[in-house]
Amino acid sequence: MEDSNSIASRRLAAIRTHLIASTDNTDSQIRSNVTAGEFVDERRYSVVLPEKLKSGKWNVYRSARSPLKLVTRFPDHPEIETLHDNFVHAVDAFPDYKYLGSRVRVDGTVGEYKWMTYGETATARSAIGSGLQYHGLSEGACIGLYFTNRPEWLVVDHACSAYSFVSVPLYDTLGPDAVKYIINHADLQAVFCVPNTLNVLLSFLSEINSVRIIVVVGGTDEHLPSLPVKSGVQLISYSKLISQGYSNLKPFCPPKANDIATICYTSGTTGTPKGVVLTHENLIASVAASTLQIKFHSSDIYISYLPLAHIYERANQIMAVYGGLAVGFYQGDNLKLMDDLAVLRPTIFCSVPRLYNRIYAGIVNAVNTSGVLKQRLFNAAYNSKKQALMNGRKPSPIWDRLVFNKIKAKMGGRVRFLGSGASPLSPDIMDFLKVCFGCPVIEGYGMTETACVITIMDDSDNLSGHVGCPNPSCEVKLADVPEMNYTSDDQPNPRGEICVRGPSVFHGYYKDEVQTREVIDDEGWLHTGDIGMWIPGGRLKIIDRKKNIFKLAQGEYIAPDKIENVYAKCKFVAQSFVYGDSFNSSLVAVVSVDPDVMKDWAASEGIKYDNLGQLCNDPRAKAAVLAEMDAVAREAQLRGFEFAKAVTLVPEPFTVENGLLTPTFKVKRPQAKAYFEKEISNMYAELSTMDPTLHKPL
Repeated sequence: MEDSNSIASRRLAAIRTHLIASTDNTDSQIRSNVTAGEFVDERRYSVVLPEKLKSGKWNVYRSARSPLKLVTRFPDHPEIETLHDNFVHAVDAFPDYKYLGSRVRVDGTVGEYKWMTYGETATARSAIGSGLQYHGLSEGACIGLYFTNRPEWLVVDHACSAYSFVSVPLYDTLGPDAVKYIINHADLQAVFCVPNTLNVLLSFLSEINSVRIIVVVGGTDEHLPSLPVKSGVQLISYSKLISQGYSNLKPFCPPKANDIATICYTSGTTGTPKGVVLTHENLIASVAASTLQIKFHSSDIYISYLPLAHIYERANQIMAVYGGLAVGFYQGDNLKLMDDLAVLRPTIFCSVPRLYNRIYAGIVNAVNTSGVLKQRLFNAAYNSKKQALMNGRKPSPIWDRLVFNKIKAKMGGRVRFLGSGASPLSPDIMDFLKVCFGCPVIEGYGMTETACVITIMDDSDNLSGHVGCPNPSCEVKLADVPEMNYTSDDQPNPRGEICVRGPSVFHGYYKDEVQTREVIDDEGWLHTGDIGMWIPGGRLKIIDRKKNIFKLAQGEYIAPDKIENVYAKCKFVAQSFVYGDSFNSSLVAVVSVDPDVMKDWAASEGIKYDNLGQLCNDPRAKAAVLAEMDAVAREAQLRGFEFAKAVTLVPEPFTVENGLLTPTFKVKRPQAKAYFEKEISNMYAELSTMDPTLHKPL
């Protein structure tokens, strides 16, 4: 009979042969795992598991912080199952702590921050929820929030959680038609708005039949217009609803973990907005998992200016409640944000690369215009501090006293954490922020459909240029995309479409089974459409998009095919290639010109040239073509960010032979990007000289 130890040794050896070769310098360790398989392959920040017990392929990545179990609850408070539970926990733990602060007074002037405590907010939330019940709304009713960040937004959101209503954010950038669509699609019964957005609602009041009550925040009843009785809609002020609720207080109707908490509509790029259905479990799992990595405390102060209609800010607010943070709101004007920061002096600041790019550009410009001595001092301080941080050493405090404290003061002087999301942050700018502000800069990657976070950087990781490892509430794999030559077997780095599964992943789009099936497969994997690559240490790097859809730096999604179809109507344009990426806030275009039209235009303008190539390089020709493209775009009612802001004219057509077209005559985007790399770079350089705030990272 064979010795049992030798059998075990052979089994262990067999398992080792199935492990993906580690590209990290750290040794791979095998550990017992009771969920997806019996073992995990450890990669410093991630672990790798087999997708199926019998397949033998190890391609599923999880966070090394929780390799054996996907996180669904806060580890320290597993009793918190819903957003209501989370807020009740905060009220019990921090009743007299500052919670919601605003600088804007009733008369519209701006002063110091005035605060509501957690206890006061809880009282207001009970009144709002009771007021909605008083007007006949029952649990499950959808409630619209149609205004920008201010304390009342969160009071209403907490009321929705306490009384089992479903919150549905609405925001201006979607446009009136999309707002009307969402109200009807989600059957909103109540809409909270401000005087400005009230005017939009009244413009199509007769077309939103599900709405029973409109509540105006910041308005007074005597100044509200009277609505026709036949509309069946009550119009009251927020203060009156609070008063009605106080007089008719109702007990809570607490939701269950699998109840719908919110429906977040994404702007999309074609067709109508899609409603992402997120349960309490989805949101709690995502945020609870993030707390394994990010620690907020009741002494922290957070500034809220990112749109609450977006999942990034919603998730930040859930985490703020869990930690008992004070949340100060900006005035509502991005141009005055720096003033708000100086007054609030936050410790936590979460933003998007577009703003960080501008902070970077502002600091660099100030240094470059400060004189030779100050410029040398800054460079010496920067290089010394960066070298120390990159090597894991503590920098000399003299550099902060001499240089960096002045920079920190611009954001109040107390920031200890910078978060970045929505689009990629340039590695150079991330390192720059770490040095200047002397605190962790954590980048994450996520989407509405995953209740925010898919991956997040570890605070101990000094490497930039990636989006970290999986959030402990989900697991990630890369699916092969053979048509783009990306496979999970690529060496040395597996590549493919990023797929996500776990308790933080949504269950589907509201009333849209067809589009739900397009993104969630039979095994529960959400296909993001992003192309990723695993790099050493179990870190994920985003390298491409599967579909011809991309996001600009400010977060707007672009469908280039649609824009190119519009520009095809321009008389100068034979073919066009529209390009943009998440490092830039503008589109650029390469246009293959119609030779006859160009020659006729040149003759009419009296412009002489030797050949068509020379004419294409003439600035007057570029200006004429771009003006015509703008006119066509306006006629097609493209949105401002869909206009190409710079153009390169080329005499040669895009063809199958030169590798720029598919056999069905569609532009091959990766190939066109590579082919016109120099032209694209030149256009963005030209734009950056026209507007210094448009930073193009190298």
